[in-house]
Amino acid sequence: MNANKAVSEVCARGIVQTLNNRFNMASRTEFIKDLCTPAFVVDLDLVRRNSDAMQDRFLRLGVQLRPHMKTHKTLECADIMTRNSRRCIVVSTLAEASFYADGGYDDILYAYPVTSDKVKRCAELSERLSLFHVLVDNSLALQALKARPLKQGKVWHVWLKLDCDNGRAGIPHSDPAALQLAKDISGTEGMKLTGIYAHCGNTYGCKGEVEIKAIAQETTNIVLQFVEKLKAVGIHDVLSSIGSTPSCSHPVLDMAMLSEVHPGNYVFYDVQQSLIGSCRHEDIAVRVLTRVIGHYPHRNQLLVDCGFAALSHDGGGRLNTGYAIIENHPELKLVSMTQEHGRVEPISGKLDFSQFPLGSMLSLMPYHACATAMMHPVYIVHSKGKVVGTWTPTRGW
Repeated sequence: MNANKAVSEVCARGIVQTLNNRFNMASRTEFIKDLCTPAFVVDLDLVRRNSDAMQDRFLRLGVQLRPHMKTHKTLECADIMTRNSRRCIVVSTLAEASFYADGGYDDILYAYPVTSDKVKRCAELSERLSLFHVLVDNSLALQALKARPLKQGKVWHVWLKLDCDNGRAGIPHSDPAALQLAKDISGTEGMKLTGIYAHCGNTYGCKGEVEIKAIAQETTNIVLQFVEKLKAVGIHDVLSSIGSTPSCSHPVLDMAMLSEVHPGNYVFYDVQQSLIGSCRHEDIAVRVLTRVIGHYPHRNQLLVDCGFAALSHDGGGRLNTGYAIIENHPELKLVSMTQEHGRVEPISGKLDFSQFPLGSMLSLMPYHACATAMMHPVYIVHSKGKVVGTWTPTRGW
């Protein structure tokens, strides 16, 4: 056995053992208040409510919802988000794509700029599924796809990633090279220019519905105008898709002219989304449960068993309550974390330690649910505080 295989098998055994331990712990626990902590808990009723609200919102607009899986990465939540159709989803890693394909999903869009090292795996998925889409924003990616023609008479379904002033991935919409790249994709044998894809991540800098809608409108306009440019050069039947949880939580009427939208975080929501204006605290479906493990009156602090390995550092410094909101305790602040420890102190005044006995539980509302979920190998799912199951996310790239 070679060294790499041996290491992989040891790691796999360790992961399986961890999952089994977590599953057994949850299956023996009736209520989340009795869980071993730290624990990532998901309110099933809120997940269903959030998912239904987004589905119904775009049904009314007549636009296809293609939900993004990157927040939760589980089959169970995906079934809720697709209403059990098991079709028409977005993923951000090939590990997710394979996981969902293995789980019976089809019509999967890998919404990440493809590079040559990933073409082989993309080809295998394209040949295996009835519909697998890839994303490009440069000519080198196009050449890498061209160098690996698909078998079985299949064609590459390619989406052009357009940067609509978000400043992350994508070819700038105002760059003449964008139209040329679209023409090159459309004109390449064995390829189909399936759609134009834009992420309006600049909505994450918004405060309130008015600002969100302004960016949603601008992004929608840019994408639709680009589709018109394609028609003017003889390229027709190209889909259009924009997405972010803020823009899709407060869609503008012109989004009805789009083919699809692709939000993802909305199924959980989080404190960040509440600050932007996408949701209310009552819509946030996830928590990290933690217990008090130490009293330190000399520094006016509690110690809890939630460090950054259970919460993540995302959002640090953006909240007056520290790294999270401590539910029902607006007077407390999670001031710092090491890997497995968190320090909690009052925002002002002296801490009443009698309110927080050793072993008592605190409930943390995460700043960024996607980052926090990534810290946990198993999610504990509950309804009104009663444990109803566990969800196991996929991991890796």
